[in-house]
Amino acid sequence: MVSLSYFIHTLGLLVLCSSSVAANKEPLSKAKYKDPKEPVEVRIKNLMSHMTLEEKLGQMVQVERVNATTKVIKNYFIGSAFSGGGSVPAPNATPEAWVKMVNKIQKAALSTRLGIPIIYGIDAVHGHNNAYNATIFPHNVGLGVTRDPNLVKRIGEATALEVRATGIQYVFAPCIAVCRDPRWGRCYESYSEDHRIVQQMTEIIPGLQGDLHTGQKGVPFVAGKTKVAACAKHFVGDGGTLRGMNANNTVVNSNGLLSIHMPAYYDAVNKGVATVMVSYSSLNGLKMHANKKLITGFLKNKLKFKGIVISDFLGVDWITTPLHANYSHSVNSAVTAGIDMIMGSSNLTELVDVLTSQVKRKLIPMRRINDAVERILRVKFTMGLFEDPMADHSLANKLGCKEHRELAREAVRKSLVLLKNGENADKPLLPLPKKAKRILVAGTHADNLGYQCGGWTITWQGLNSNNLTIGTTILTAVKNTVDPTTKVIYNENPDTNFINSSRFDYAIVVIGETPYAEGYGDSTNLTIAEPGLSTMENVCGLVKCVVVVVSGRPVMMQPFVGEIDALVAAWLPGTEGQGVADVLFGDYGFTGKLARTWFRTVDQLPMNVGDPHYDPLYAFGFGLTTKPNKQL
Repeated sequence: MVSLSYFIHTLGLLVLCSSSVAANKEPLSKAKYKDPKEPVEVRIKNLMSHMTLEEKLGQMVQVERVNATTKVIKNYFIGSAFSGGGSVPAPNATPEAWVKMVNKIQKAALSTRLGIPIIYGIDAVHGHNNAYNATIFPHNVGLGVTRDPNLVKRIGEATALEVRATGIQYVFAPCIAVCRDPRWGRCYESYSEDHRIVQQMTEIIPGLQGDLHTGQKGVPFVAGKTKVAACAKHFVGDGGTLRGMNANNTVVNSNGLLSIHMPAYYDAVNKGVATVMVSYSSLNGLKMHANKKLITGFLKNKLKFKGIVISDFLGVDWITTPLHANYSHSVNSAVTAGIDMIMGSSNLTELVDVLTSQVKRKLIPMRRINDAVERILRVKFTMGLFEDPMADHSLANKLGCKEHRELAREAVRKSLVLLKNGENADKPLLPLPKKAKRILVAGTHADNLGYQCGGWTITWQGLNSNNLTIGTTILTAVKNTVDPTTKVIYNENPDTNFINSSRFDYAIVVIGETPYAEGYGDSTNLTIAEPGLSTMENVCGLVKCVVVVVSGRPVMMQPFVGEIDALVAAWLPGTEGQGVADVLFGDYGFTGKLARTWFRTVDQLPMNVGDPHYDPLYAFGFGLTTKPNKQL
């Protein structure tokens, strides 16, 4: 005899399983969601009515490229795929190889019952930085110096074309963090310590996505196949963590949060940003990935954001420490907080099983799942992915094209800051004369394209190499610029005997930080890597010299400033080192103004403009100027 409890349990399972079956009996061949003439919201509702629970949950999952097999896409109805830092179809992959890979994943998605296209995402934080031969623009720390929103918009337009050249439709950019402490390893991803500059630079969003035409604030907008969906990140307060430690706790009151870290999100949402990525960091002790008050209450409800809220990579797994501990709790916390798309998972099957179980047990309400899926579909419909899901080779010639490299060169020129140019009574050293007998170029960073580009270039952490991609080092740029009769001698780390015996007219010393990304760049001392300092002291003690600092943030310079004749902050200029020589030799003038405070000692940190005990080496907004001199 079957027990009553067994009967009730079985009946309950049947009821739960029935929720997986789509309610709409309309033939799929005639479904409204397939009709581009129907309004987007009508198409969303229609498609939702055809979807099973499994199909809805699949849309909420974003898998890494290596896991995005045809079998996985079909079995789990996956909605999105992505490349992590350095994840490429092959070393030095061509645009054609990228397109082939993306299209293979797309074909798998289109072959599922409902044929919902995937959206493929990639970090393109200073150009299409994973792709070989792409134009690598200066990192944001340099772009903030320009205070030129139009320049940044044009960079967004160029980046969108280069990303689309490889078949990809979505970028995890821009980072609109307000870095309040340069000890943070992601500080170079921030435009400024001042939210007003960061707000100006959100103009990169219409560059990436296209100019918003609708009057509807908060509705995602992407204008066709030459544009990409953008991602404002990392929501919110990631640049204010204690001691600048990556993914640490940001302690701030509501006034500080709303006046410093939040304003750029108002602009991003108003400009139709398609997605917002949540920060690894905590806010006053609560992990942002679990912060329902700010994700749902503020971003979605108050700011009326209608696009996708996406987790950071394994951000859900990191809600608990150690990684992936109490995973069921983490998934519940993140999804109920308002995260719509989960990027990466330690275990895909477990993620889907946990989501399914929690929905069926009503631990996650079905309305929350529906909200997430509607947002994901809204972006996909808005982008035109249903009508035109497959990538082609029509934009292949845009990757690393001359026009984009010239734009990057312009950005380099405008991002340089002249911090010192002779003492008060001395004649300024810059601009340098192109015609001289012998000049010395020295330093670890003078002939190293990888150092020049920094982290998030070809690989996640960046490279020490001249072969990572195509570009122009500062040394090559100097040789390109000087008079043909001028002899350029390169010695990375010359000793005093070599310098004394060579009779140089002047020297250019290029030193700085070695590449890093995220927490690997967290630093308590912010010192220049050796032998950089030794080279600078050897050379500048004996020859008139300009020191060019290649770094992702201000670094410790106070003890050395007195020994050098001129000092230039070049930040992380990217592939177009010619822009540095353009200004050093006077073809263009120095115009950049610090968008970050340059500290005297690390003991002062954090120290930002407006603080009561503000005593910098070089103040926010400082920057000497020179006039172009075409006759040199």
